Amino acid sequence: MAIKSDRWIKKMAAKGMIEPFVESQVRDDVVSYGLSSYGYDIRVADEFKVFTNINNTVIDPKAFDPRSFIDIQSDLCIVPPNSFALARTVEYFRIPRDVLTVCLGKSTYARCGIIVNVTPFEPEWEGTATLEISNTTPLPAKIYANEGIAQVLFFQSDESCEVSYGDKKGKYQSQLEVTLPRI
Repeated sequence: MAIKSDRWIKKMAAKGMIEPFVESQVRDDVVSYGLSSYGYDIRVADEFKVFTNINNTVIDPKAFDPRSFIDIQSDLCIVPPNSFALARTVEYFRIPRDVLTVCLGKSTYARCGIIVNVTPFEPEWEGTATLEISNTTPLPAKIYANEGIAQVLFFQSDESCEVSYGDKKGKYQSQLEVTLPRI
């Protein structure tokens, strides 16, 4: 398995792997996004679900209570101290059968105590990715919509997988919005 370069990512984006695709790094007065040397810096959309404990709910991945979140649509999201928000990527991905991705938070946010968690994009998964944005600090934190939030690294195998996410008809296939946990 090998990490893929900007040339490979650009070639695959032309085939619809990433839409919309930004062919170079955008950096002017924003948290950077777009194509990088060995990955792609994704943007966070302007749709957020900010965690609240107003209903004294227990977090249960098998019976998730959507009242645990407040929906916000804005160019700016304030994540409360020691809390988190869910969001989604601006980009829509179509991952090839012989590719797996790993997504890591950008250092600009990490240096502010903001952790971005995204599970791998499995072979033949497609959709916008749901992002978990954790504020590990005792202070409120700003997240800027339509700017960079994390970097996706692409790993291509020497052979295609036997069973892909598409074959399994995965529960998060083709998601277009922030998606809460499902069983």
